Amino acid sequence: MKVIKSLLLFILAGIFEIGGGYLIWQWLKEDKPYWYGLAGAVILAFYGIVATWQTANFGRVYATYGGVFIVLALLWAWKVDGFKPDRWDMIGAGIALIGACIIIYMPRQPVV
Repeated sequence: MKVIKSLLLFILAGIFEIGGGYLIWQWLKEDKPYWYGLAGAVILAFYGIVATWQTANFGRVYATYGGVFIVLALLWAWKVDGFKPDRWDMIGAGIALIGACIIIYMPRQPVV
């Protein structure tokens, strides 16, 4: 159950970070109204808060989040922007996600 809760928190944080960044991108690069940027900034702040709900230490959480972010960013681009990931995008994302899961979920033993 802890792993599922942790994964859901990574996904929620990713949605906030990508969604907030996307709104700022739209404001600055696509000439959307300024409130897109303001909304994006607020949403990005929520990303920072959600990330603190993880139980592991900062370094592990943020290292793991990098792998999760890669997968979520490709999914966002595919579903929102119409980007078509190719096999190499998928292979790279899979490798990153496997590495991220090893970092955060493998049992720890002290090195002697």
